[in-house]
Amino acid sequence: MILLVTNQRDLTMDYVVRELTEQCVPFIRLNTEDLPKAKVRFGIQSPDDWDININNHKFTGASIKAAYFRRPEVPQVTRGVLTASESEYIQNEWLSILKNLYWRLEGKWLNCPTHIFLAEDKPKQLVLANKLGFNIPETNITNRYDLVSKMQEQKQVVAKPLKHALLSHDEVIFTSRIQAVSPSQSDSIQLAPVIFQEEVEKLYDVRVTVVGSSIFSVCIKTICKATEVVDWRSAEHTNLIHEVIELPNELQEKCQLLMKILGLNFGAIDFVCDTNNKYWFLEINPNGQWAWIENQTKLPIAKTIVEELLSISKREHI
Repeated sequence: MILLVTNQRDLTMDYVVRELTEQCVPFIRLNTEDLPKAKVRFGIQSPDDWDININNHKFTGASIKAAYFRRPEVPQVTRGVLTASESEYIQNEWLSILKNLYWRLEGKWLNCPTHIFLAEDKPKQLVLANKLGFNIPETNITNRYDLVSKMQEQKQVVAKPLKHALLSHDEVIFTSRIQAVSPSQSDSIQLAPVIFQEEVEKLYDVRVTVVGSSIFSVCIKTICKATEVVDWRSAEHTNLIHEVIELPNELQEKCQLLMKILGLNFGAIDFVCDTNNKYWFLEINPNGQWAWIENQTKLPIAKTIVEELLSISKREHI
């Protein structure tokens, strides 16, 4: 049986559910916000010594042969007569159970949650990508006004967050071209470190989705002039054109090496291709979205993910 760890609103996981259903592969979808509704038992005889019964569906450690960690949410505790502190305590206990569940599934994950967490470190990604020989825009990860000002003396600079792109429920921080900074902005810049990079004059963006040994490469073009849109995610999907492309073999090999170093079986890698057809590495998302790519291009990403999960499940029997 395949375990899918996510949340109720994860539409991307619906693609995997559909593929598993079509292939008649048994699976259980665990929407983690619902976990407090479950009855659980976690034993100590072995990592597989556990079982969960939720919504009249019971699954055990021994029955789970592979697992996909997508977008779990915090378990939601019904307050009722509970105080706020009691509710918080219970929620933290369920979070501890989830943490232990993730450990018990080691060796069965498409991407291990621990590897995902460690791979999300963008400065680490840039160091490793640079070491592997990817083209990297000049970069400063800093909160120092003097460094940002110096970068701007010779080039156009863009800025993006190290981690959280979500400022509020309805406001997202995209990669943005910044105007010339002044000394009066020094205190603002010092508030938090930011990734400052030389802006690459691009022809188009490239999203590379890697699943195991398979690489799916798509160029993403905007209807308007490419240089007018710094971050394609800020554009409406109706203004984007998706085309399947073939990455140079050398670049494909580097992508696979980066995945191996990060301990990932799945990764979404972003590049830009400049006006000289040169590819520049931006970042890798170890748990990135991909359903819209499949929807736009018909690339068999969900099918390949299921094939990888089935391969993992068979290794468990060895």
